[in-house]
Amino acid sequence: MEKIDTNTTSPVDDRGMARLLGSDTWTRCAPLLTDDGAQCYELSHILSDTMPSSPFAQELKVAASPTTGIPGTRHVGNKEMLTGDFTQQGTHLDALGHFGVLPEMWAGLEPLPLANATYHGGLTQAEVKPAPEKRLVRLGVENVPPIFTTAILLDAEREFGAGAPLSAGFSIDAEHIETMLRAQGLAQRGILAGDVVYIHTGWGKFWADPVAENSDYYRKGPGLGFSGAEYLASKNVVLVGLDNPFTDPVNGGQLSGLASPPADMPAGLPFGTHHFNLVKAGVLQMQNMRLLELAQDRVWISCTVILPLRLEGCSGSPVRPISIGKPSRQLADD
Repeated sequence: MEKIDTNTTSPVDDRGMARLLGSDTWTRCAPLLTDDGAQCYELSHILSDTMPSSPFAQELKVAASPTTGIPGTRHVGNKEMLTGDFTQQGTHLDALGHFGVLPEMWAGLEPLPLANATYHGGLTQAEVKPAPEKRLVRLGVENVPPIFTTAILLDAEREFGAGAPLSAGFSIDAEHIETMLRAQGLAQRGILAGDVVYIHTGWGKFWADPVAENSDYYRKGPGLGFSGAEYLASKNVVLVGLDNPFTDPVNGGQLSGLASPPADMPAGLPFGTHHFNLVKAGVLQMQNMRLLELAQDRVWISCTVILPLRLEGCSGSPVRPISIGKPSRQLADD
């Protein structure tokens, strides 16, 4: 059995904040797993070629091969071929190498100055991805250990949307997070080092498979604002996951250049939460989560298990996260 090393072994740890996972986080899960009445919740959508498709990725296609046989045997078998950007669509995890940053804004008219790009820990483009057309040599998803820890669910839809999905561009800031912790009775426990934080915005209600032609799911959405990301990083969380497509809040029209990013995003960084989490803080991210059932049952604290595929040199991975926790006895609205 391969042993998971939970100690930092280099000045720049390719695991980011996932290095905090270990016996402390595993032990916190024990009472949640053995609690009478605990349930297991699926937190991912089914991966298919009819699901919503990211505007930043090549659409997924699944081609079924004909049923074949093996001569001289009684066996028949089936297989499929998956094409498209499978690491950054559906319910997926962003590795730290997914995002880097340039020292100045790029106008898009001249060659991309990749030599000036830096990544988590100050690693340069040459250290992370020496050839633009090759895979990552640092900060790839294969460095992410199995994530087995306690998860906090923050129900932003319930607290700020009155039961309806938050509006596009709604930016969940540090004050919003503290308000939700108090409202959900979590202020005393707080957010512990090594926790995962899930945020239910309600935007996941717009996920439909097959996707409708007029779907707004991938055009805009609420998300975790810059100060909210800073707050969670100050608590030493390992990962943040939302039921939205971008992690960041995105205004209607922003992706087509007809609207500006939310006001709390730094200049030149419209996806400032992506930038802060992956480049600055080393906090992993999950998008397109399925959090409705967890929120409906008010499972504010759970044991979560997230296992990304060990894809060498890739910027992310499809995931099938689960949470195990006990539904709240208080299921009626406050």
